[in-house]
Amino acid sequence: MNEENIIVLNDENGNEVEFEFLDLISYRQKEYVVLLPVNNDDGQVVILQVETIDEETESYISVENDFILETVFALFKERNKDFFVFE
Repeated sequence: MNEENIIVLNDENGNEVEFEFLDLISYRQKEYVVLLPVNNDDGQVVILQVETIDEETESYISVENDFILETVFALFKERNKDFFVFE
């Protein structure tokens, strides 16, 4: 794990959670980050929509649409098939 790829986000309770940034995927004119929780061994990634607030600030929004989640994850897998082993 590369320390430069670690980002810290606050969860809904205000707790800091560390993630490894894996990729940024564009889909239907929106951007989605693919993150891997640092302290979670189940291998499940988190996909969040990126919303630009201003030039210096971004917000990350949970994606509730299963089709978008599946499509973004499929794009991520195709793009990173040489770097990760997917089950």
